[in-house]
Amino acid sequence: MTDDHTPAGTTPVPASAPATPAPGDGLDEATRVFTEHRELLFSMVYNLLGTVADTEDVLQEAWLSWVARNREPTAGPIEHPRAYLVRVAVNKALSRQAEVTRRRESYFGPWLPEPLVARLDSDGLAMPAEDPVEHAEAVSIALLVVLETLTPLERAVFVLHEVFGYQHTETAAVLGRSPAAVRQLAHRAREHVQARRPRFRADPQVRQQVTEQFAAAVAGGDLARLFDLLAPEVTLWADGGGKATAAGAHPVIGRDKVARVLAGGANRAPEGVRVRWGTANGDPSAVLFAGDTPFAVLVLDLAPDDGRITGVYFVTNPDKLVRVR
Repeated sequence: MTDDHTPAGTTPVPASAPATPAPGDGLDEATRVFTEHRELLFSMVYNLLGTVADTEDVLQEAWLSWVARNREPTAGPIEHPRAYLVRVAVNKALSRQAEVTRRRESYFGPWLPEPLVARLDSDGLAMPAEDPVEHAEAVSIALLVVLETLTPLERAVFVLHEVFGYQHTETAAVLGRSPAAVRQLAHRAREHVQARRPRFRADPQVRQQVTEQFAAAVAGGDLARLFDLLAPEVTLWADGGGKATAAGAHPVIGRDKVARVLAGGANRAPEGVRVRWGTANGDPSAVLFAGDTPFAVLVLDLAPDDGRITGVYFVTNPDKLVRVR
């Protein structure tokens, strides 16, 4: 969160801090507790909203509520700070959902979540994160796209239970709903997600190999190779947000159409493109650079039976690449 987002006269939310501040850091108790839980709060809110900017704004609001509560002279101590902060952050995220939905209704073309990109070292291992956002526990881009089709409450229940392991009674306390209502929401959400995305995550090495083969085929305009790699029902999501080259106003469906769009798009790519391999939301990804500037993040989804590509997620909107280095 930059100073531009901080209301005048308020205490800025801690952007990052060690999990346990060293002696002499000068952090008061409220700041220490908040920074201890900030990574968890970021992960939860990001998985509910899908953008870093909205997540940071919600954390700012949660921080201000936390500070105000700790400054109340007559209020007693908070016995369970983590439960309190999760409840505040999740409910503020739900309150922001209407605004987020309105923005997406006027968004040009397919909308994809802002990818959380981490670099890999020469051995293919994740490098130490410079940005605390890279530590976030984020579900895959493909699953986040499916979660967009849930109601806000269904999504909150699914994220809390399936991603963070909250029991339904705990989720009920966070959302202010009865356990029975939460169980119903969880059942609907789980059925909806499983119908659209069976539980499967390909071996990371296989995903990396397919991603490399796919990138080479696209760069070379190799239609035959693309047909081999793509599943018949493949869908291409290209998110340019009206600010960068994309594949049109709607997702492209079907192997023939997707292959031809990708092969044609290679001719419009900037000169001197270089590829850096990494992960986006935990999945192998290709980050495309023109010079030192990232212009695209590519993530693939594979079929569980034959490993063919069922989903191509291509983020070119520059607003969603500002954290990519």
